[in-house]
Amino acid sequence: MKKMPPEYYALLEDLQALDFVLVELTLYLDTHPNDYDAIKQFNDTAYERKKVAKLFEAQFHPLLQYGKSYSSYPWNWDDSPWPWQV
Repeated sequence: MKKMPPEYYALLEDLQALDFVLVELTLYLDTHPNDYDAIKQFNDTAYERKKVAKLFEAQFHPLLQYGKSYSSYPWNWDDSPWPWQV
């Protein structure tokens, strides 16, 4: 398996942490839909996740398929490792 630079693992860990927060806030907001502070935290976290994902994709490879992430030239969807491989 190809060894990636430390920045790869740091950004991937940031994405995983942000995704965890978003899942937890989603579950909370399903039962507390009027909690303004939780909605603000969700939106702030979603914004931060988009920034980190954009940075990750610019430095390494796309994260999402079906038109949600761009490919560089040449086609780079077959670049590895994938996040679940590290």
